[in-house]
Amino acid sequence: MKKVDPITLEVMRNVLQSIAEEMGAALIRTALSTNIKDRRDCSSGIYTMDGGLVAQAEHIPLHLGLMPAVVKKVIEYFPPESLHPGDAIIVNDPFVSGSHLPDISVIAPVFYNGKPVAMVANLAHHVDVGGMTPGSLPVQATEIFQEGLRIPPMKIRKKGFLNEELINFIKHNVRTPKEFEGDLQAQIAGCNVGERRLYDVFKKYGAETMQLYMEGLMDYSENRMKAELKKLPNGSWEFEDYLESDGQMEGKIPVHCRITINDGDVTVDFTGSSRQVKGCINSTRAVTMACVYYAFKAVCDPDIPSNEGAFRAVKVITEKGSIVDPEFPAAVNSANCNTSQRVVDVVLGVFAQIVPERTPAASNGSMNAVTVGGINPRTGRYFSYIECYGGGQGAMDGQDGMDGVHSNMTNSRNAPVEVIETEYPIRVECYKLAKLDGGEGKYRGGAGLCRELRILESDAYVTVSMERCAIKPWGLNGGNGGTNSSCTLTLPDGEVKKLSTKFAGKVEPNSVITITTAGGGGNGKPEERDRASIEVDIRAGFITEEYARKVYNY
Repeated sequence: MKKVDPITLEVMRNVLQSIAEEMGAALIRTALSTNIKDRRDCSSGIYTMDGGLVAQAEHIPLHLGLMPAVVKKVIEYFPPESLHPGDAIIVNDPFVSGSHLPDISVIAPVFYNGKPVAMVANLAHHVDVGGMTPGSLPVQATEIFQEGLRIPPMKIRKKGFLNEELINFIKHNVRTPKEFEGDLQAQIAGCNVGERRLYDVFKKYGAETMQLYMEGLMDYSENRMKAELKKLPNGSWEFEDYLESDGQMEGKIPVHCRITINDGDVTVDFTGSSRQVKGCINSTRAVTMACVYYAFKAVCDPDIPSNEGAFRAVKVITEKGSIVDPEFPAAVNSANCNTSQRVVDVVLGVFAQIVPERTPAASNGSMNAVTVGGINPRTGRYFSYIECYGGGQGAMDGQDGMDGVHSNMTNSRNAPVEVIETEYPIRVECYKLAKLDGGEGKYRGGAGLCRELRILESDAYVTVSMERCAIKPWGLNGGNGGTNSSCTLTLPDGEVKKLSTKFAGKVEPNSVITITTAGGGGNGKPEERDRASIEVDIRAGFITEEYARKVYNY
């Protein structure tokens, strides 16, 4: 039996990583919607024929962490013997795919010498898949049927021929059929690139060698993660944090985590978290596990290659019927935006007790999803603007948090103002970093964002899904909690209404939606912050001299 050569292993790691990146580049370059071609709300990866993740592009952590569960489920529906060259499978059902309905996955087998040898897959957030509201993120939903069209694993391409009947059926049930078809074709194009590149690599090295090194890469990551876990002290620690609203009710909704370590054997137990709720923030087990994997990799060793092996040593316990592992037909659409971030917060909250020097304070705690939809009077067609807004990053021991960035489970870009105003009947009145009113520490938390959107020309339906409006992102080591988020609606007559963090409603023309995202928590005592850093914040307009004297003894 051949042995894995470490030099060849590193070469193979980079080869497979570059293929995954090229798949993503092809998808982004050929996509039609702003959400993918500009915001890059998509992800790509390479898998073994049993669904083991081998390599992934550096895209969206949430997508990348849950996609192995998608591929494994699809293989149950379509075992290798049922697949043919040129096949591709589509799926978006959260109780199969683990994500929410706008996240559509396309998965294709790679054949060499007449046999399936690998799978390539991508996931892209489509701007509409039907349901109660434009954008298909209805915060008022109480069951999955209200959230949009559910697609079970089906062949979207058979032996190289597109399934036009299925495509037409889906187009018939979404508000933006042109964008759907364009983005779907881009996903298929991304898979085509992956298939061709992998075929060339298999042809060069042979199937036996490739299988050896694909397994070898996963074993390598497993060994590296185990080595890091063995450095952690034995014991059991727990942490609890809260969501503020499920879209149906306001109030604290607990997410609880206990991590137990015994000579490198690790169990992450979410027992004690809320039972699944009536509203839309229930997190599928696949999403929950993706959050755990992200947090462990970020804290233990960010340089470990991202594949299946890195997470074999981590056991995750969830209670069926809980907010982190709901039962069908729970509403789940806002879990990706909010509950996923809170799961990360509680895992990091435990790590802050184990390895505080490696762990940041809480970041802004939400992806801050905003959708605006309706009939565009310029075109007479439905439009659907969707964007997730960044916020403040939590401070590290030795480093301020970054301002106005996506953190933890999301990594998408912002939509350029020029694109928003060209594509949609919306004008961006203001886009800036928010002032700091929290997150003070020896190292301060990052500032949130503020964006004002004016609705032009016709009524529009707006949904907002945020968190941290009432409960601040927590600080560490004496640092203060971060700045709270807020959302307001200014009516054409000038009246200002404060909106809840889960808002859905029709908005009349010339109204302005103002979103201010939360800032990150601080790290270390505020009175220990150095004077030069305080003066930089004053000059930048984040704080006033009076405020600095009050909180920093400036």
